[in-house]
Amino acid sequence: MEVIDRIKRMKKLSDVLLKYGFEELFDRTGMERFIPNKLAKNSKRLENIRETSFPERIRLAMQDLGPTYVKLGQMCSNRTDIFPEDIIAEFQKLQDDVEPEKIDIYAKIKAELNIEPLEYFKEIDETPMASASMGQVYKGILKDGTEVVIKVRREGIKEIVASDLSMMRDLAAYFERTNEEIKKMNTSYIINTFGNSITKELSFRNELSNMEKFANNFKNDKRIHVPVPYRELSNDNILCMEFIKGFKITDKEKIEKCGFFPSEVARVGLDLYIRQVLKYGFFHADPHPGNIFMTPEGEIVFIDFGAMGTLYPQDKELLENLLLHFIQKDVKKAIETIKELAVKYNVPDERQLERELTEIVYLVDGNALSEISIGDIFEKVRLILNKNQVILPEDIYLLVKGVGQIEGIGRHLDPSLDIMKTLEPYAKRILRERMNPKYIFEKGTKKITKVSESWLSLPEDLRNISQKILNGELKHKHEVTGFKELLKILDRLVVAIIIASLLIASSIVVLSGIPPKINEIPVLGFLGYVISAILGIVEIIKKGKK
Repeated sequence: MEVIDRIKRMKKLSDVLLKYGFEELFDRTGMERFIPNKLAKNSKRLENIRETSFPERIRLAMQDLGPTYVKLGQMCSNRTDIFPEDIIAEFQKLQDDVEPEKIDIYAKIKAELNIEPLEYFKEIDETPMASASMGQVYKGILKDGTEVVIKVRREGIKEIVASDLSMMRDLAAYFERTNEEIKKMNTSYIINTFGNSITKELSFRNELSNMEKFANNFKNDKRIHVPVPYRELSNDNILCMEFIKGFKITDKEKIEKCGFFPSEVARVGLDLYIRQVLKYGFFHADPHPGNIFMTPEGEIVFIDFGAMGTLYPQDKELLENLLLHFIQKDVKKAIETIKELAVKYNVPDERQLERELTEIVYLVDGNALSEISIGDIFEKVRLILNKNQVILPEDIYLLVKGVGQIEGIGRHLDPSLDIMKTLEPYAKRILRERMNPKYIFEKGTKKITKVSESWLSLPEDLRNISQKILNGELKHKHEVTGFKELLKILDRLVVAIIIASLLIASSIVVLSGIPPKINEIPVLGFLGYVISAILGIVEIIKKGKK
């Protein structure tokens, strides 16, 4: 059955590609041998194909191919690092609205949850409130009078998506083998990332867990409300949750009618989003106006938790470092951090990259921050990174897209919104954490451990090299120059290690609180810091004289 479904989807793909005039794709990749001549001859061509632009034909083809390809196009709509502007513009037009599927909602709930719906629900409106390619939404009332929404997954959609993803992966691998341009686009990486994302989005259990995690992060913040999910009335194909009585966050008139200032709502909404990113590393991946509501009581409500972005501790720390480096105008360190953060990079001219990023730093510094679009700044940075083939983790692109959407909402509510001012408290917190002796100690310990592991593995590496030399498998040619300079470098390296060791040891003493103390600071720890500082100053003076 799986093979038959796969053949059907392959036929559909070839029909659509031929319909919109993509025969060249078959010619350039050698795929024509997989398409029977009869099929190619019988394929219907778009009547006004010559009047339809290439990017538009791509969008139309994706719409015809169905939900998986529509979702792929929507995901790619924020990848200006890969696709040109005209194609991005068409991707942004892809809509997920489709005709409702006829579903007996009572029978569906009974079959999925193994319950009698009327024992739990007072009533359910059998006409969907909304309909999308992956599922549709109904409104209901529980026995206790609580209004709820019920999200129902479309029949067979998981199988369709799984089949499409399998075919996409195979085609991406094939295209990368046969076309160098497609290989440079990292097509397989994009498809795998998309596959992981849409698979999570298809699971309502995953969405329910996201809601609970998000609610736990903000449980003590009265400015935000998270819809309450009903776990006992949900599974992987059905999600029952609280109905939100509110209005779109962009409705200025209603905000003012409820007694609030749009400018204050903009500031709070921005702060809540930055908090999601920099404090929790777990953020809404699609915060467009349709996914953010406001209640008459002034609470901000995010909805649709199917797609969430996650910053793992290492990436979150690197992102914080990047923010600090840009604020401090330290472009060299910013580039080092970008390389650490990148999945892949190929910088042909590092000095040119430094110059271009420096221009952006001073562009921000030389203008009123309220007049600068952070989205535009991110876009400029992305284009620069694209030239240098810097591929960042997918969640970073989700973040950039999210910040742009939030900024758009904020500027709609308050044209003078200053995003950098909202970032200031977070930047100060990060600086305090970086200066904390505990942080210095932990980072120093990790670095020493890493160096130690490298030294411990060195004898084994040397033994392997020696064995290759003895077996005549390795030939080595070398020329020693600048030996005196090498000794000087080693001398400075030894002093640097001593200074680092003193700093770490002093931090341990300070944290342990070993007496005697002066102003609650252990004397030994203080002396260690002083000696480290003196040694560092001496080295700087020596280097200056040379």
